[in-house]
Amino acid sequence: MVAAVFVLFITSPDPEPTGPDPDLAEVVREHTDGLRPDARYRPPDDAERHAFVRGLRALGVGQDAEALRALGFSVDVGTDRATGRRFALAVNAAGERAWGLYLIDLSEPSRLLVEVPHPNYDLRTEVVGLALWRAVPGSLLAVSGTHRKAANGAGDVAHRADSMFHALATDFAERGVAQVQLHGFDDASLPGEEVVLSVGTDSPGPAAQRAADRMSDAGLAVCLPWRTTCGRLEGTRNKQGIAAAGADSLFLHVEMNRSVRDSRTEWTAVVDALAGADLTRG
Repeated sequence: MVAAVFVLFITSPDPEPTGPDPDLAEVVREHTDGLRPDARYRPPDDAERHAFVRGLRALGVGQDAEALRALGFSVDVGTDRATGRRFALAVNAAGERAWGLYLIDLSEPSRLLVEVPHPNYDLRTEVVGLALWRAVPGSLLAVSGTHRKAANGAGDVAHRADSMFHALATDFAERGVAQVQLHGFDDASLPGEEVVLSVGTDSPGPAAQRAADRMSDAGLAVCLPWRTTCGRLEGTRNKQGIAAAGADSLFLHVEMNRSVRDSRTEWTAVVDALAGADLTRG
């Protein structure tokens, strides 16, 4: 696993604010609550995916966001009420262009991608994702615009390579930027374990080991696939993880059981462990 970290967005003058600062927790909640398994969805084509990545890069450095608007995204710029940090937000969740929510921290160059691929299915993973975004300055939060079961499974971005979500993750991987992907599982699926932390290979690397140690120190029962079997929760078929492995870039697949996701104290311990592990050091 490489230790070097490359920057996707370079700090520059902030884009102009677009109106009153929204409550980001409410924005994320409304986005997630609106996702349905029977919703329409059309995966973006290759040209749209390339335009999206270029447009998001431009938004992150204060350039015009017209390319994103042309794809159907709404764009907002403001200050996060919880942290006081500047952000840019692009959302596309209407109609068949349900291409996701992307929240860029403008306070520092982007150094961590926080991914929520199954909102309104892996319940409360979007809450954990926003908390991790806030805990690590320079993060970008990506929340899928589709329910996992939408369009006969085409909306399952963790297992598809034709989404905006995957295009962004691949771009980060190719630039050596660390990724954390958040999932959930039922308690009964792996009794006695609260978190499964995997990297998709048998070589976890120091960053994953630091995160695992911090979670264990916090009293969480953590299953580590590089030491034992963890059921079918090891993320080996995850498309973003496969892309990151091909680029030799850090990817952490974090599965939390329902009890952890239902407990603010416990999921906060997961967030603190991930933030404290300083994943950007590799």
